[in-house]
Amino acid sequence: MAPAGGGGRPGGWPVGGRLLLAALALPLLLWARGARGQGSPHRGTILGVRLAKCSKSCGVNENGIIFLSEGSTVTLRLYGQRLNDNFTSLIAFTEVEDTETGHTSPNCRELTKDLVIQEIANVSRGNTSALLVVLTKFLRRSENMKLYALCTRAQPDGPWGRWREEDSLLFMVVEPGRILPLWLHILLVMVLLVLSGIFSGLNLGLMALDPMELRIVQNCGTEKEKKYARKIEPIRRKGNYLLCSLLLGNVLVNTSLTILLDSLIGSGFVSVAFSTIGIVIFGEIVPQSLCSRHGLAVGANTIFITKFFMLLTFPLSFPISKLLDFFLGQEIRTVYNREKLMEMLKVTEPYNDLVKEELNMIQGALELRTKTVEDIMTQLQDCFMIRSDAILDFNTMSEIMESGYTRIPVFEDEQSNIVDILYVKDLAFVDPDDCTPLKTITRFYNHPVHFVFHDTKLDAMLEEFKKGKSHLAIVQKVNNEGEGDPFYEVLGLVTLEDVIEEIIKSEILDESDMYTDNRSRKRVSVKNKRDFSAFKDADNELKVKISPQLLLAAHRFLSTEVPQFSPSLISEKILLRLLKYPDVIQELKFDENNKYYARHYLYTRNKPADYFILILQGKVEVEAGKENMKFETGAFSYYGTMALSSIPPVPSSQAGCPPAKRNSLLSWLSDRSPAHPTALSRSASLSHSDYSTDAPITATLTSSSNQLGSCILGQYISDFSVRALTDLQYIKITRQQYQNGLLASRMENSPQLPVDGCATCVENSPEKPELSVVDETTTLLNERNSMLHKAFQENSV
Repeated sequence: MAPAGGGGRPGGWPVGGRLLLAALALPLLLWARGARGQGSPHRGTILGVRLAKCSKSCGVNENGIIFLSEGSTVTLRLYGQRLNDNFTSLIAFTEVEDTETGHTSPNCRELTKDLVIQEIANVSRGNTSALLVVLTKFLRRSENMKLYALCTRAQPDGPWGRWREEDSLLFMVVEPGRILPLWLHILLVMVLLVLSGIFSGLNLGLMALDPMELRIVQNCGTEKEKKYARKIEPIRRKGNYLLCSLLLGNVLVNTSLTILLDSLIGSGFVSVAFSTIGIVIFGEIVPQSLCSRHGLAVGANTIFITKFFMLLTFPLSFPISKLLDFFLGQEIRTVYNREKLMEMLKVTEPYNDLVKEELNMIQGALELRTKTVEDIMTQLQDCFMIRSDAILDFNTMSEIMESGYTRIPVFEDEQSNIVDILYVKDLAFVDPDDCTPLKTITRFYNHPVHFVFHDTKLDAMLEEFKKGKSHLAIVQKVNNEGEGDPFYEVLGLVTLEDVIEEIIKSEILDESDMYTDNRSRKRVSVKNKRDFSAFKDADNELKVKISPQLLLAAHRFLSTEVPQFSPSLISEKILLRLLKYPDVIQELKFDENNKYYARHYLYTRNKPADYFILILQGKVEVEAGKENMKFETGAFSYYGTMALSSIPPVPSSQAGCPPAKRNSLLSWLSDRSPAHPTALSRSASLSHSDYSTDAPITATLTSSSNQLGSCILGQYISDFSVRALTDLQYIKITRQQYQNGLLASRMENSPQLPVDGCATCVENSPEKPELSVVDETTTLLNERNSMLHKAFQENSV
């Protein structure tokens, strides 16, 4: 740095030298200002004035002159020496014409009352600075501006001296007038505050309304909600355009509100504080709280304001929205998948009007696609099934009815080999007495067996059931475990009821269900098991089970090939009833160890016999003639026809009607025979009136029958033997059964018979066709010769 006070031009001095020179010149300047103010070195002296602050608009112009607003409080900073609080009597202001006059005239001729000095405050510790508070009064109506100059004096009674520097001049100007009246200004602030709240609330309320939700409300809301949704949906579809318009409007309103508050209050900090509080409370919190709950109603009622600002901000908001559409794509709408929809139903359960059953149905329907048939099927070991070779007798059909199922799988050999389905309605025309094979029914109806894989979804299973092919399906899977080829393994059954129960999330119980759930196997608490034994006719039950076809063949054979059973003597209906009578069809088990066992002989030579026999199945050996000729015969060979028409001696004790026990077959034939017979089934129902009406006639006719048998028939002694060679099934009809059958046929043909005794019965009965009496031994020999001759011809061929 160059030494202070060095020679050369002042402009060429270094910076440090210029500062040193200023420091040396400052005391001289202070002395000169003190002398100019006519102050004494022992009294206070003012050296300069600066503007500190004001309550209204104020400042310093480009010439360094301070300007003030009328009717404001101004604080000036005074710089000087020995300043104190009592210095207010030494300061005043005078009015000057212009700046030139203020510079040339040193006198203060007249002090002004437009500027009132209030006080001197904040005097510094060295008494070199203080604050002067001045109150400015309002100007006259004709005045727009006035110029004042600072005047000081050395002592309270001394003369006033005027400052001639620029910084001692004060301009007082008229306060700038407001564009709007005060009441309109306040009203405009309130309107902007309301608009700020509307834009903030609509931003939350409208944007929270999803277009999909609006479409739903239009279809299923109340009438008022539908009306609101129709108004909002067109503008809500333009999502980004609506968003930009609302945000621009909100920013514009908030900015204008801050400016108006600043012009109204006049203080920047206060206006910012008031505008912030007003916008946060009335422009954000309150409207957003309201619109979050009632956004649909608020948005519909303010739709015109929204459209107006969308049009007003169109030049700016529409291009921005198109850019957003281009870069961000279309708005992502709220779409619920299955899991979200189920969770939404669970969460909103306390607030919606759905009952628990409805909620379970909805959840069950939604879960239908996520579950498989393996989850709901009945295990194979728990299924009720029936063998394919079963006979539909009373016991089998009772078991089917007791199970309570309408569709029953039919298996062959093992339960996993399901070959058919039996519907209970298929048994409507099946008579248990016919002992129909199950295969006959299943082959006739031929219901398709529906197989599905274990991983089939329940919705697909429901669609299959809806097609009507079947309401029961067999669940299977491909078993490829272990060695060998893969094979289909049957796991269980699934029905339409299982799928419906899964939808409604509840068990469907009917009057025949034994379990509440087919998986837990929980039994029904109270269940009255049906007993179908009341429908079982013990008297009519065949002790030996034969097929309906064999029974029909035997019936046809007797009525066409055996003269004693021709329709002219015994009607086909009575003959069928006779064949179904207990003990008529019998069975004989052949003992291989004792071939000549006495029980193997159906007829024994020279022993009386009062019965007729027709072989149905098996083989017998016939020994006849003096030469004891033997030959074998098989099915549909018959013996003992003469035993049916022999005349026994009549004891005198039996001239009257015998006990009722001997007439059981006749009563059974007459009472149980239907009025309109069919080929193989008994369809007539028995009623009390039938019994009550026909009982006297039956009793009378029974007595007549016994008298007729006693009076006419004789004893028969066979001259041949018939011995079983294998197991046999045969028909055995006694003389009494045959005679009762004859009488029942006559009763059927002649219902109006007199009931006054046996003689009358014989006289009025139809004339019996005469039967040719043929030696039965001769007949058997002729049959044997015919069979041998036929066998010889076949061997020759």
